[in-house]
Amino acid sequence: MVSVVEVLARLGGWATSAELVRATSRRSVAAAVQRGDVERLTRGIYGLPGLAPDLTTAIAYDGVLSHTSAAARWQLPLLASPTKPHITLPTNRNTRPGPPAIFHWADLPTADRRTRRTSLLRTVLDCARLLPFGEALAVADAALATGRVNQDELVAAAVGMSGLGRPNAVRVGAAATGLAESFLESMLRSLLVTAGIEGFEPQLLIDVGEFRARVDLGHRSARVVLEAEGYEFHGSAAKFAADCRRYDELVAAGWLVLRFTYQQVIGDPRWVVATVESALRRTEERVVAAA
Repeated sequence: MVSVVEVLARLGGWATSAELVRATSRRSVAAAVQRGDVERLTRGIYGLPGLAPDLTTAIAYDGVLSHTSAAARWQLPLLASPTKPHITLPTNRNTRPGPPAIFHWADLPTADRRTRRTSLLRTVLDCARLLPFGEALAVADAALATGRVNQDELVAAAVGMSGLGRPNAVRVGAAATGLAESFLESMLRSLLVTAGIEGFEPQLLIDVGEFRARVDLGHRSARVVLEAEGYEFHGSAAKFAADCRRYDELVAAGWLVLRFTYQQVIGDPRWVVATVESALRRTEERVVAAA
């Protein structure tokens, strides 16, 4: 006979007592609890020891992880982790004593109740209700990059929303792309969108003779490249040399390359925007002068 622990592992770490009894037996469940192999999480629900605190909080309230807590579960990028879990409860459910949490209410589909987190699409929309445009865009970009959601679905769902956060969600849906490769790149692009700066394409491929470079954001006509430089080091001397050659080849071919750090994009966005605008003006002036 399959063990209670095996059943719980197969079901994602938690299950109702009815599910466990059907798969094993009432005696097996009681014995597993007595041995400490299984914990009673709340009335009628059991889980493996060591489940993540946010998940056990959702189970304790018989709700689901949502908003930024669900985003973290989906491994979507966040500027800051939630200090307390966001829990969405069914619309007819009242709160009860339990661990600290931030509560929301909505109609919850069966699939969300089973996984104890909102769907990927719902998570993106909920984050757009809660987060500033740039952070919400980074969540949406990462969700589209998984291939589990497409932009048409996102736009349609955002337009169909009502209530708090709808304008931000519509804006996020229109600007989101599955091409962005990092949180910082999405944040940098959000600054351009907010400032009304157009023409930059994410992950643009640039051919320079036999050389080809993929850049974070590239403006074809202005020949300006924007690179979002995160905390990561180059990793090796060979990669550092390859990056230097990449930038040198672009500059030698007439491209202006601007590299922005995490601290600049997050901490000094006005300067970033002003620098990009200045670079675009300079390229426009050169074009006019050449004509």
